[in-house]
Amino acid sequence: MSLNPQFQQIGETFVKQYYAIFDGERDGREKLVNFYHAELSLMSFEGVQVQGAAQILEKIKNLTFTKIARAITTVDCQPTFDGGVLINILGQLKVCVGN
Repeated sequence: MSLNPQFQQIGETFVKQYYAIFDGERDGREKLVNFYHAELSLMSFEGVQVQGAAQILEKIKNLTFTKIARAITTVDCQPTFDGGVLINILGQLKVCVGN
């Protein structure tokens, strides 16, 4: 087992790519499925937990807001012993519902 020495760069790049897709066209959010493990990924949002890429994408597609303003305070990236990266994003969200 080894730590990935590029964990910070990997984490920051992941966050930029993820939010570029998420903030783009609503129909383009389908591509977010590629960021999740088919079975093992977990998502919690407003007290609802879902597991697996398909279920997470379904949850994202059913979000009711049309626009979101994001103020990211911190992107904290930590290496894992299996070469992965754990990313914790802190900040604030302001959502707009409707047109």
